[in-house]
This record gives sequence, structure tokens and C-alpha cells, in this order.
Amino acid sequence: MPRCFARQIAPGATSRCADFGLDRSLGAWILRSNDRERPVAESDFRALDRVPFCVTEPTRIPAQRYYDPEFFALENERLWPHVWQMACRLEEIPEVGDWVEYTVLQRSVVIVRTGEGIKAYHNACRHRGVKLANGSGNCAHRGLTCPFHGWRWNMDGENTFVFGRDIFREADLDPEDLRLVSCRVETWGGCAFINFDDDAAPLVETLGEVTARLDSRLKGELKVDWWHSAVLPVNWKLAMEAFMEGYHVMATHPQLHAVSPAENRMYGVDGPDMPPMSPSASGQAYVEMMVKHIANLHEGMGGMITPWEVSLAEEVYADLGELPQEVPAAAALFYTTLRSRIQAYAKETGRPHFDLVETAAKVPFKAVEYIFPNYFLLPMFSGMSSYRVRPLTEETCLFEIWSLSHYPQDEERSAPVAPKPTTHDDPTYPEIPRQDYANLPQQQLGLHAQGFEFMRLSPKIEGMISNYQRLIDGFLARRDPEDLTKATALTCSGFDAPLIDIGF
Repeated sequence: MPRCFARQIAPGATSRCADFGLDRSLGAWILRSNDRERPVAESDFRALDRVPFCVTEPTRIPAQRYYDPEFFALENERLWPHVWQMACRLEEIPEVGDWVEYTVLQRSVVIVRTGEGIKAYHNACRHRGVKLANGSGNCAHRGLTCPFHGWRWNMDGENTFVFGRDIFREADLDPEDLRLVSCRVETWGGCAFINFDDDAAPLVETLGEVTARLDSRLKGELKVDWWHSAVLPVNWKLAMEAFMEGYHVMATHPQLHAVSPAENRMYGVDGPDMPPMSPSASGQAYVEMMVKHIANLHEGMGGMITPWEVSLAEEVYADLGELPQEVPAAAALFYTTLRSRIQAYAKETGRPHFDLVETAAKVPFKAVEYIFPNYFLLPMFSGMSSYRVRPLTEETCLFEIWSLSHYPQDEERSAPVAPKPTTHDDPTYPEIPRQDYANLPQQQLGLHAQGFEFMRLSPKIEGMISNYQRLIDGFLARRDPEDLTKATALTCSGFDAPLIDIGF
């Protein structure tokens, strides 16, 4: 088992990673990152040293982290009980008494809308531990009832019925002792987040700058268009990393690459099987290509771009007529006009709306926003897509996708219900995630290949993968909770993020 890099460095040696590493030349551990240096306690690295398959060089992620049983068991023990997790969308429980179950590995929680707000309880009968609830429902009248012996609890966690009370000792029926055990729950952005750790920092302290970017786009007002769920034959981390960078678009999503102007191809303008692509001949050509790109994104991703936004993009392109010759001027005119049209249409149709032009200018966002450990939001104009990934076994996970849009505020809508998971190759899934799903099982198998020791990451555009993996190591090493909170806020960011110093 490889040990952590801090143990491997000899006095006077430095890291093989030029921009990010450790130095013990002065008899103390020094963390170097982006031309900055700071001392680090050796005991901290001794803790990391006990983490199996620790990330010892930031651009190299050991393959065993994606299938090793010991590493998976440590995540179960030291990561998942201590992190905030998106447990449900509040629109799943719109009425008083509505509840929904959230599970992660062997843990189960019931999230309930009560007359006093959102509450959460550990899902176990106080009599003999049977799960009280499965799926979703409403407990306003009957309460939560144990299927084994019929004991009941109301939405506020109070025990309301014990069958045959006189056969039990009074000491075992103390009302406070029989209350359902509460679980930490906080809300943000139209969702309920739970944490099994009563001492964890508040949710907002862990979210960092993501909140400002997404709150400005009225995330909390979004509603579910559709919700898909699939079991993927891959480790949960592998499933997430496909959405932490856009570098894969050329090979995995050629239909998107084909309608991306040369100016937008961040990683190169052509591939080995493609003719070289020159910059757009004119602003007109650039915008024409972007209208096609918007349509393809809608077809492949759902809520990331709504159908009415596609129609508005086509109308704006037609209405503008001849565009400026220069690409920047044509792009600015097109997008400013389109955003204004989207905002006006939302207002006219009674949808929640915001100043999309000003928001785009003042609050930059990424097309994929990540919230540690397992939640993503993908904004573009007014709607978003959303992903949640949960571990099942070392090499399987549950991957959920939501398409989210703003609807007229007076429109009655049914509460969304969690779909039955299907297989990763279900042909009914949108094209873009289906293409990603096709890669992932092959990657999981490839990680077992003899001689494959670690992934090799770009520090410029695949840094998010390293950042969150090193944060996981911090949890597994039981680093100081305050350090973990700060590191979590730094790690929550947009895709294509660079390698950063998260504090350890």
C-alpha cells in the first residue's frame, strides 16, 4: 500500500510536482502552492499517512481509490457521516405531513415538512429498530407507523401509540426517550440538506462562493421537469469526475464539438480525425453556430436549456438580421438580446424572473457548479440540470438527473416522486449523459488493468478532481473540523477549476 508523500520525501528533497508540493529542507514541512509557502505540522501528514492510497502528488490519483474495499469502508465511516448531503427537493414535500426517505449506504433518514418547518429523523422505530418509512408519503393523520408492532410517531417525532402499553416497564416508555432521534437538516436553494454530524459547521459555511452564483439565478424557485435515476457499474467518485471538466467534449460528445465555434474550443480546435477548424469567418457565422449549439444542449441535457429558450434563440437570430462582422461584437449583441427576451418572456408568463443580463455580467458562473461531496447544478440561462451521485458498493453507484425550470407561479404542479432506477444504458435517457454513461463502465474496468497505477491530471482544467479527492483524504485522516469546513468551501466551485491549495 503506498504511503503518503510526506513520509516519502527525504530531508532536502522537494516534490516532483513543480507548482504544488512539500519541502523539508529546513527541518519542517512546507506546503508550496502557486509561489506561496506555509509551514504545516508534521502530525497532520502523519494522519494522512495512515490513509490508504492517499493522494501523494496532486496531479496523480491512485487507481485503488475507486475500488479498494478498505478505502470504501473508510469513506463510509469517516466521510459520509460528516458531510452535508442534498437529501430532497422541497417540492417533493409541499404539504404539511409530507415526508420522503433519503438513504446513503446503510443510513436512512426521513425528511418531513411539519407545521414548524422542515425536520429530519433517523429512520428507526424506537422499539426494536425497524425502519419506519420507505419511499415517500404523508404522516399528517396516521403518523409514521412501524410495520412490525404498530407503534406510531407524529410528524414532530413524538410517540403517539404503543400497542399493549401495560406489558412494558414505565421506564422504557418515557416520552422523551421514545422520541424519534433528530438528524441535522438545513435548507438552501429549494433543497433540504442533512448531516449526520451534530457538531458539523452550518451548511452555508461549507458552500463557499457557489451560493452567490446560484442564488442570483433564483435556484430556489426551480421546479422539476423530469427526474431520471440509474445504477451505474462504477465507483461513485468516477461517476462524478466525468462532469468536473469539459475536456472530454471532443471525443465523448462530438455532436456538441461539431457545433462549437473555433473561438469556444478551449482545449484545441481539432482532433486527429477532424479537419483543422479556422476561426469563424464572421460574427454571423459564429452566432449561427451558437444557435445550433443551444438547440443541441437542450436536446441532450433537458433543463440546462428550456424548449422556449431554444425558440427564443432562433427568433432573436432571425430578428437581428445582419450582425457585426467582428465575433465579439456579434456575440455580445446576440446574447444580450437573448437574455433580455428570456427575462421578458418569464415575466410575461408569470414565471420567477431576474435581471439575466445584469446577472450574467456581474455574477459569472460555470456551466457545471459542484457542491461537495456529491451534488451538481448546471445553469445556463433561466433553467438548470442537476446531478446527485450516491455510493452503493465499491464499484456501483446511484446516479440521478433532474431537469429544472421556472414555471408560472400560479400553476398547480404535482410533487415529484423518485423514479425507479434503471440501467446505465437505458435508451430513454438524454443523449449527453447517455454518452457519459457509455464511457464510465469501460473506465472502471480499465482502472483494474495491470500497470495502471494512477490518473494523470491537468493542473489547469482537471484540478477539481484533485481538490475534492484531497479533501476526502482530509476527512479520512480526521483533520480538524474547522480546516475541513474551510477546505470544503474552497472545493465547491465550477468545472474546469484549477488545482488549488485547500489548506492541507
